[in-house]
Amino acid sequence: MHQAEITAAQAYIRLMAATRAALADPDVAPLYMPLLASPMEEADEALRRAGLTGNEDRLFALVRELQPTLTGSDR
Repeated sequence: MHQAEITAAQAYIRLMAATRAALADPDVAPLYMPLLASPMEEADEALRRAGLTGNEDRLFALVRELQPTLTGSDR
């Protein structure tokens, strides 16, 4: 795993954490949805730089290496 791939996987992990937080309370989720724009842009750019755009299999393999509990591979 090279640095650009690590950066992309970390950006994806941050995006998932931000998304979970924004959607945790359905009553206020619409207020927080605009806050996801920045993490989405960060993840998109990191994926592009790492050459992972459209390569979900490789991205998810990297994510599993960094944070197995995020993808459920600990089950």
